[in-house]
Amino acid sequence: MVNVHALLATGVNADGHREILGLDVTSGEDGAGWLAFFRGLSARGLSGVALVTSDAHAGLVAAIGATLPGATWQRCRTHYAVNLMSVCPKASWPWVKTLLHSVYDQPDATSVHAQYDRVLDALAEKLPKVAEHLDAARADVLAFTGFPKEIWRQIWSNNPQERLNREIRRRTDVVGIFPARDALIRLVGAVLAEQHDDWCEGRRYLGLDVLARSRISLLVGDTTEEVTDPMTPQAISA
Repeated sequence: MVNVHALLATGVNADGHREILGLDVTSGEDGAGWLAFFRGLSARGLSGVALVTSDAHAGLVAAIGATLPGATWQRCRTHYAVNLMSVCPKASWPWVKTLLHSVYDQPDATSVHAQYDRVLDALAEKLPKVAEHLDAARADVLAFTGFPKEIWRQIWSNNPQERLNREIRRRTDVVGIFPARDALIRLVGAVLAEQHDDWCEGRRYLGLDVLARSRISLLVGDTTEEVTDPMTPQAISA
């Protein structure tokens, strides 16, 4: 018996509906696995991605950069808080957590960055390791501020994806051991197909007006690339 990992990506298309983009089963959740996964998505036609929200799995960010040029990476705020907690003294965590949450409570992008600076100043002397960790993660944690405020809650964490992951784990735990990878793919694929249909037939996840403002242009190097294909996902979670 060997442990395997199911890699999954969901997206929001130009119509504002969520959809399942792909599923793969790999022996390791490492850089090679993620790179092969995203290459497979690109080969099947995935393009025009403006934002990817995920946690910081080993090799995942590099795989995104190698296969989805021009896409912004948003580090999941929930997963990042867990990472930050690991370098913070236990007694100080409630205070640090409150400071971190104050960043996300700001009304606009300028205020978010200003509050982040104030948090760094407050921590620099008392908890230098925590301040250093925050400073290094700034661009990744605050990537959401480059998009309209109306969709911040949908893009700054992987929480919607985690709910789907829990349902998958609930189904696979019943079986426990699968005879082959194809059997695992059939079960997980059935769950995803059902969810995909529900999303396509349900209400929009993101409104068309805010999507239009989000995808006006993508900055690619020193040039601007218009996103015109109505079927290309504008944001994905992995």
